[in-house]
Amino acid sequence: MELSCKDCTFYLPVDVFQGLCKISKAKILPDDAFCREAGKLPKCKFCHHFTEEKDYLGKCKGTTLAYHDMVASKCADFEWIQQN
Repeated sequence: MELSCKDCTFYLPVDVFQGLCKISKAKILPDDAFCREAGKLPKCKFCHHFTEEKDYLGKCKGTTLAYHDMVASKCADFEWIQQN
């Protein structure tokens, strides 16, 4: 899975097309490459309970609809996927 700036905790969206990096203060695009200073933001697509069913749509624990890019920082059931 390719990570981009929109998956970073330091990405601040300004509008749909651009954002700011909270570290460098530079203007960046959401799909720019993930840099080495980046921290991965908890999102549904990184959760153990998320199952993708269609493009950009899936289910949490097999019951609740969820978007893969939905931020899950306040989710009580969020668990990081184990990376090999």
